[in-house]
Amino acid sequence: MSLACSTRHALLIALLLPSACDARPSEGVALSGRTPLPLPVGPTPGPKLPAPPVNNPFAQDAMTLNAGRLYFNQYNCSGCHGGHAGGGMGPSLRDDSWLYGKEDAQIFGSISEGRGHGMPAWGVKLPDEVIWKLVAYIKSLRTSEEPEPPDQTVPPPPAQ
Repeated sequence: MSLACSTRHALLIALLLPSACDARPSEGVALSGRTPLPLPVGPTPGPKLPAPPVNNPFAQDAMTLNAGRLYFNQYNCSGCHGGHAGGGMGPSLRDDSWLYGKEDAQIFGSISEGRGHGMPAWGVKLPDEVIWKLVAYIKSLRTSEEPEPPDQTVPPPPAQ
């Protein structure tokens, strides 16, 4: 490349560079080349809408409930919710107080999408089948169908 050619290229770059720095993408154009999503990603602030009526495709049979209990421990749900879901760092799943709803679809949504204050979104890591079996197990808590219920003969620790 000749000196004259190199000088012309340097001059051309010097002239175009300042105008490129001031360039802004036009509105509505995504920088990645993809069309912007029309809806927000994740939960939308505001009043909660009722979940669509979706029923668990798995029956509340012993095989499903045992698989759900196994997954509950295998995926360390017990690490936050306690060994028998009685609460710990995470809320109890054994009581009647459910902030995000206790219907099948609502529990599925809580596990799949996660919730604020520490509940991770498991839907990106677990298939729907596993989540539905976890829902079945959670729904079995405090019922006669619960697999491996907590031992009720052990006295609670003394109050301090």
